[in-house]
Amino acid sequence: MVSELKRIIDQISRDKGIDRNLLIEALEEAVMSAARKHFGSRRDMEVHYNDELGEIELFQFRTVVEKVEDEQTEISMDEARVLDPEVQLHDDLGSKMDNVADLGRIAAQSAKQVIIQKMKDAERNVIYEMYKDKKGDIVNGIVQRFERGNIIVNLGRTDAILPHSEQMPRRSYRQGDRLRALLLDVRDTSTRDPQLVLSRTNEMFLTKLFTMEVPEIAEGIVRIMGVVREPGSRAKIAVSSSASDVDPVGACVGMKGSRVQNVVQELQGEKIDIVPWSPDPARFVSNALSPAQISMVVVDEEKKTLLVVAPEDQLSLAIGRGGQNVRLASALLGWRIDVKGEQKYAKLIEDGYKSLLTVEGVKEPLADLLYDEGITSAKELANAEVEQLIQFADIDEERAKKLIEAARAVPEKSPAEDAAENQEPEPENAD
Repeated sequence: MVSELKRIIDQISRDKGIDRNLLIEALEEAVMSAARKHFGSRRDMEVHYNDELGEIELFQFRTVVEKVEDEQTEISMDEARVLDPEVQLHDDLGSKMDNVADLGRIAAQSAKQVIIQKMKDAERNVIYEMYKDKKGDIVNGIVQRFERGNIIVNLGRTDAILPHSEQMPRRSYRQGDRLRALLLDVRDTSTRDPQLVLSRTNEMFLTKLFTMEVPEIAEGIVRIMGVVREPGSRAKIAVSSSASDVDPVGACVGMKGSRVQNVVQELQGEKIDIVPWSPDPARFVSNALSPAQISMVVVDEEKKTLLVVAPEDQLSLAIGRGGQNVRLASALLGWRIDVKGEQKYAKLIEDGYKSLLTVEGVKEPLADLLYDEGITSAKELANAEVEQLIQFADIDEERAKKLIEAARAVPEKSPAEDAAENQEPEPENAD
């Protein structure tokens, strides 16, 4: 008949997925800890699990002597011969002690706590080994409970945490809701904190969703070259194709938009711009700012900046609400993007307007105001009246005087010097 202890060990090992030998080792260690507390630490003791009997056996070892002076470490010859007739003087003799049931209530409770902790540690190791290779994958779970703004998600075998910082804005959940998220991190920790950390705002979540929806991405025909997001609002994803007959944008959009709509639905309506990638920054930025139409792009490779010129009726579309469109495009390319209207660009390339910007204290907004009022160069600013500047520039008398003095300090250059210093990078067509 199988003992109760053996049945418990087998059940825990099966239900929790913990190695049986690890459980037995933890049990032996716990009993040893309890035995030392009960009998004292000076005794030489060993603990073994007898698998055939299904019980823990506790042994103590004592030295055989003629006269016992320390009962914890010594045994008399007469008593020793009862246990082993062939024993010799000064031999170390092992004898079985009463097992765990006789260790006392306090010692037994201590053993129980050690066993519980060992089981928790073992279970954490099992969870870590199970999920460590799934980091970066999408997992499905059920909302279990809420803790300080964080969501605890049950994944079936264990719980994971969806921190408040990794949750989609303006999206609320209720207990029992199904949830899909990216497995952001798998922690090898012995603390009580959840080992698995989820995210729904990470760029990789969007990448994985498209990989699941678009077979061409999973097969490596279409590659995702970059992803940027403002979670819950808008995202841009750059794609390219290794096959000339496969349109990367069309593959991601799907028949009647079915593929991209599945992703949008999962992200609760987050708008997604699918952008054709290009190694040419001018072409790439034109694609990234779509649907706005671009007139031209001036590329500065050294500073990694792009001056994008758009028609006046396309300017607000290129910039986007609150600058979102150009901000996401800049993050996607990794370049600084400055969007100007055609009229503003026409000013920027004029020598007079350029000279205004060389005046200390004059930035573009003030330069625009001066230019529109007929002061179209640093020389004209130097000859302006203080009252004139106060009247239309909304500045005080002291600042007006400083601007005029600064303009007079701007040196006049020869046409050759001016042309050499102010040579613009060659613009590239957006087409």
